[in-house]
Amino acid sequence: MEIQRRKAKKGIRLAAALLGAGLLLTGCGKGGEPSCTKQGMDAVAALDYDQALTLFQTAREKGEEERLLYRGMGLAYLGKTDYEAAIAYLETALTLGGSRVEDIDFDINYYLATAYFKDGQPEEAVHTYDAILGLKPDETNAYYLRGCVKLSEGDFESAQLDFDTAVAKDPKNYDQMIRIYMVLEEYGYKEAGQVYLENAMKENEKSISDYDMGRICYYMGNYENARNFLERLKTTTDYGAALYLGRTYEALGDYNYAASIYAGYTEYDQTKAEIYNQLGLCRMKMGEYESALTAFQTAMNIENNEMMQTLKFNEIITYEYMGEFKTAAALMNSYLKSYPDDETAKREYQFLQTR
Repeated sequence: MEIQRRKAKKGIRLAAALLGAGLLLTGCGKGGEPSCTKQGMDAVAALDYDQALTLFQTAREKGEEERLLYRGMGLAYLGKTDYEAAIAYLETALTLGGSRVEDIDFDINYYLATAYFKDGQPEEAVHTYDAILGLKPDETNAYYLRGCVKLSEGDFESAQLDFDTAVAKDPKNYDQMIRIYMVLEEYGYKEAGQVYLENAMKENEKSISDYDMGRICYYMGNYENARNFLERLKTTTDYGAALYLGRTYEALGDYNYAASIYAGYTEYDQTKAEIYNQLGLCRMKMGEYESALTAFQTAMNIENNEMMQTLKFNEIITYEYMGEFKTAAALMNSYLKSYPDDETAKREYQFLQTR
């Protein structure tokens, strides 16, 4: 049994964070009612993919804009891990475009690349990123994601060239550098990943903020320095500072103080799911399972949070630690309907069925 911080698998989040799930998805029906396409996208966001597909079908029957509803169906099938169907609908959505390339074309191509990769077609994913970069050569996220695909195929040198290009085009994008470090570490190239972080500190020494310096030190494993930089910030009101200082104290083994940082921030802001998740993890480490459960469930009630999979999994593991195996098993059964490709969860469910 293992609680989770962020669900991450080989290929590192190829559904790029920059993608606008609400892109061109507004629209109302008669009387100001949301269109079926809009309702379908809301269902996708809520992970109710079957309901989403029903709504998209209704949208088609009502004659709503085909391109948007086919895009939506592609995303729904992507969520259901039916990658062949996702590819078919996303490709259809692309063919429905005009002669002029628009933002939605890039949006669809990003999702299509993800579907290709998930379907075991890395070459097609790379070709899709090539197409994006052919029209938008400064699209740094495409370089990063293409590098991730190449790295997954064992082509370290080509991946590194893409990562280098992404950094060169946006040399102060520390979020991107950290993502590059994380994917390199995942695939066994930790030292190569650290070079990006070291260069970021050296080349931007005079301009880098205490926050960015602190979190880079955190990822470098230099927790004492990370703490020194982050403690200069107001963790009671600064989300990033609270998150990383808390993580730093966790790394130093002081879960009680880390929990106090997270709890202190929640008094100011109750909308950050990751803070509650970290608080729950600390409570778990301290054996305070009821409090951990409360933290995870509070986070799950935050609208539009991007951590629902992690939170649901951690809720299940908490019930396991509490000895409530029937509840855990029922929740895991529901979890696997939303995330059927989670191999860790499948093994955990087998364990639960024996209890």
